[in-house]
Amino acid sequence: MELFSAGQVTVKFQDKVVLNDLSMRVYKGRHWAVTGKSGSGKSVLLQVIAGNLSVSSGKVSYSFFEGNDYPGHTTPNHQFIAFSGAKHHFKNLSNTSQLYYQQRYNSSDSEDAHTSRQYLLSVKPNRHTPAYWTFDKTAAALNLTGFLDKQIIKLSNGETKRLMIAAALLKNPLLLLLDNPMTGLDVNMRATFNTLLTEIAASGITLIMATSANEIPDVITDVAVLNAGEAMQHFTKEEFDKYDSDVKDVQPINHQAFAEMIAAPLPEYEAIIRMRNVTITYGENVVLDGVNWRVTQGERWALLGPNGAGKSTLLSLVNGDNPQAYANDIVLFDKKRGTGESIWDIKSKIGFVSPELYQYFPTDNSCLQVIESGFYDTLGLFRQSSKAKADLAMKWMQALEIEQYARVLLKNIPASAQRLCLLARALIKNPTLLIFDEPCQGLDDHQQKHFKSVIDTICELSPVTLIYVTHYQHEIPDSVDKVLRLDNGNVVDEM
Repeated sequence: MELFSAGQVTVKFQDKVVLNDLSMRVYKGRHWAVTGKSGSGKSVLLQVIAGNLSVSSGKVSYSFFEGNDYPGHTTPNHQFIAFSGAKHHFKNLSNTSQLYYQQRYNSSDSEDAHTSRQYLLSVKPNRHTPAYWTFDKTAAALNLTGFLDKQIIKLSNGETKRLMIAAALLKNPLLLLLDNPMTGLDVNMRATFNTLLTEIAASGITLIMATSANEIPDVITDVAVLNAGEAMQHFTKEEFDKYDSDVKDVQPINHQAFAEMIAAPLPEYEAIIRMRNVTITYGENVVLDGVNWRVTQGERWALLGPNGAGKSTLLSLVNGDNPQAYANDIVLFDKKRGTGESIWDIKSKIGFVSPELYQYFPTDNSCLQVIESGFYDTLGLFRQSSKAKADLAMKWMQALEIEQYARVLLKNIPASAQRLCLLARALIKNPTLLIFDEPCQGLDDHQQKHFKSVIDTICELSPVTLIYVTHYQHEIPDSVDKVLRLDNGNVVDEM
């Protein structure tokens, strides 16, 4: 049974061809992985299939719609399609506004959010098919039971990803669309997810997922390789396993150019971070339990641990976002928290990127303005641009190979380029401390390797201190030589 077809479809965005002359047929029980370089149109294709994006030319059609009386309908019945995207769109309890960055740490506002249980119970299942994926079955399959009564704003990045997938699955759709579903998942959950996808397929749901070429699940039968502006290549899974994806080589870093960009000497500190018996609780939930940690200047740390281990909460204490820092013995940049320093004093010394910052960062500035805003630690540029600062922003864009987007609004560029803009924003002020929380999410192989090379070059040229969070061992820069590992809010390994 054919579920969806696209015939010679072209999609243009701001006069640029994103998908060109694409044709594909999706049959029930044939499961697709959509891969390709960053910006090649993977997410765009999913949006087209979901019926959320119009095509410039060509035709799309579906075999499912109300009553199944008119096959070949060009508008999908959204009861039969479920889509889990790269960003959530959670609302507050009154459903009047989006949640916001830092809300999870605000004791009053954080309560103005649904719990995971309430959010999932609001999902309306497809009334035309039997509900194989019940609430209890779905919660257990995605390991949600431990945080069903936690506000969604307080979830870790990986927990949020699992919640979004669960919400899509609860619809019991005919067609399940997943945009990079494994980003943010820890090692154990990725292995579990591979098995879960097989069960999802066995339940009668057809899968289409955008994913890295290195993370194609066992259940996949067909692979679409996209390259922006070119026709799609189609392989069976067996054919793709022998396919050479032709990853672009990483060019040698121009050390002189980087030395000029980070020329200002860094102030010296005895302790960048010192924590003594730090404990963070939300109600009865202990998120960090007696953590001790000392980071001195120039050290490069990997902060590791499974989803929900407490990594993001630990970083929020360092970055000045969590008010519970005042109730703990924490020293940042040689000053004890609560002795007169402001949040902005702390942030001025830190370059920071996280999945949460990406989720909530406003997108109506140009990319150049977004990067320049890093000088002021604001979520966008709210003052007159400085030519010198804008020139430096352009140099960082060139260093990260995204200079073509300088004058384009952040919302109008690929997700991978958006993330690289936020990385440039973190780097531009030559901070004393860099905190990178899963910085390579959404980047393709070339971009990941290039970014690692950039960070290692910066660490070679300056005494910058680095804290690097990832669930992928291969992403960790070579300059990292220390590890703090958390699990259930406890330090389980330090070396």
